Amino acid sequence: MINRRILIFGLIAILGISVIKLGTNMVKNNLTSVDDEIEIVRSDDFNMEVVEAEGLRKTIFYFKDAKDYLVPVMKRIPWEEGIAKTTLLNMVDSEELRSSLADTGLKPIIPMGTSLKGISIDGDTGLCKVDFSEEIRDIESNKDEENLIKGIVYTLTEFPNIKEVQIMVDGKIIPVLKHGFPIDKPLRRENINLVGKLEDGSSKVVVYYKGEAKEEKEYFIPVTIPTLAPISNVYTALDMLFSGPPKDLGLRTDIPEGFKFSGVEIKDNTAFVDINLKEGASPLDDKAMNDVMKNIGLTLGQFEEIETVELLLDGQIINTSIPVFANEY
Repeated sequence: MINRRILIFGLIAILGISVIKLGTNMVKNNLTSVDDEIEIVRSDDFNMEVVEAEGLRKTIFYFKDAKDYLVPVMKRIPWEEGIAKTTLLNMVDSEELRSSLADTGLKPIIPMGTSLKGISIDGDTGLCKVDFSEEIRDIESNKDEENLIKGIVYTLTEFPNIKEVQIMVDGKIIPVLKHGFPIDKPLRRENINLVGKLEDGSSKVVVYYKGEAKEEKEYFIPVTIPTLAPISNVYTALDMLFSGPPKDLGLRTDIPEGFKFSGVEIKDNTAFVDINLKEGASPLDDKAMNDVMKNIGLTLGQFEEIETVELLLDGQIINTSIPVFANEY
């Protein structure tokens, strides 16, 4: 009887050890598990060429324009495991990337020669740790450094499983970069293209205005504007849009002067936007009206409670939806 009990206990012990080892291996092989280690990846295991074929993913990148505004751009890249890593590698400055962006007037924000030493994502908390090589410090100005960090954070948090980003250099968390931008803590997406000072307002809204590149190419630019409203709200955002961008920003709006914003109401996740044409204003053609609706839709996209938009133009209902992408190339 004693020998049998010893045998049973021995089998149970062996089985327990095997289960523990199996569980450990599963955690190590799961790239989205809770893990303090950074996954080491090769810097050359991606393809800069975007092939129009099945298996492409619509992915948002952030570049800068001639006036140093961050601009979101949707590009199609091949779907593969580790798509967040591939996205960042496609943002590193190179002759190939500059050539592909030449027609847009946009430029890369990650310094040339920068390699991605590792990236890991905590599937439970949404924290993404990304480790860059020393070249990430090679930034010329304060504004370039701000665009670098915000562009990386905004790009990564476009992925729904990433909520915040911890930037590392050569495997270490450092207090600040060369020009003083702090990266000692995880960062969330906020204050893109900030105009003015946050302390000058009680809240802030993001408004999509238009910027222009060479050869009359144009694109939508999100701008963060402090406001005196107690909290961020739909009415203030639309009022800012219809009033036009602040002076000296080099931006414009698709909203014609003849359009008057009269009010907005949200019901069942739909924003009803009331617009009236001023006396003597000419009606818009289809393209101009589509631009107006996209301006409105993009600006309202910051409010999670809004899923669709209905424009009431002089009492006539025009249905529209929140645009998925601001700029597509």
